[in-house]
Amino acid sequence: MRPVAAVLLLLALAILLSLGTWQVQRLHWKEGLLSDIESRRHAPPVSIDAIETMAKDGEDIEYRTVTLTGTFDNSRERHFFATHDGASGFYVYTPLTMADGRIVFVNRGFVPYDLKDPAKRPEGELQGVQTVTGLARTKLAEKPSMMVPDNDIAKDIFYWKDLDAMVASTGLDASKVLPLFVDADATPNPGGLPVGGVTQVDLPNDHLQYAFTWYGLAAVLVVVTAIRFFDGKRKSEKEET
Repeated sequence: MRPVAAVLLLLALAILLSLGTWQVQRLHWKEGLLSDIESRRHAPPVSIDAIETMAKDGEDIEYRTVTLTGTFDNSRERHFFATHDGASGFYVYTPLTMADGRIVFVNRGFVPYDLKDPAKRPEGELQGVQTVTGLARTKLAEKPSMMVPDNDIAKDIFYWKDLDAMVASTGLDASKVLPLFVDADATPNPGGLPVGGVTQVDLPNDHLQYAFTWYGLAAVLVVVTAIRFFDGKRKSEKEET
């Protein structure tokens, strides 16, 4: 084997092995993250004050179980386009005002597309002081992808959770709105709508498959090189004889 070819072979092998090792490291990280999320989701609920303090301290509040009490401002609910059990519709985000005036947008759950108008589901428009238990969700800093459509503020259809736009479109005092959401749990609402407990934890974990792919390619490279090396050696021996 020529020196240049040997160097290129070793370089390619090193790259493939490093990519495989990197995917193994990513696998361990992802498994730890999923385990952490599961523990947060099933932990006893903490107060919204504790969540707010965590957020200010830079702690990860995503999927932490939280409880809060206040009054829903049903006239200012906003609608996030979504699907649930194969049906299209909306998640209903309603501002909940607490006793001290702070406001949290609560994802109360899913309603079918043709029931976007709250007048068609009056039983679920909760009145008076309510206590909500759910999962804290972080505020998005920007649209998650160029593939996501822009929010249609005029029609009250949100394709990504732009909290600032939700607040501005309702006329609420932005200084009173906490920079987070809460996804309500599956506690049934009167009339059955909205359907709560719709939080999706969608974190693909394909790193083991990717690791096998890179390590497999490295193994194939070694086998192919070995076959060509021994074939060349046998031909050389025959020519000498």
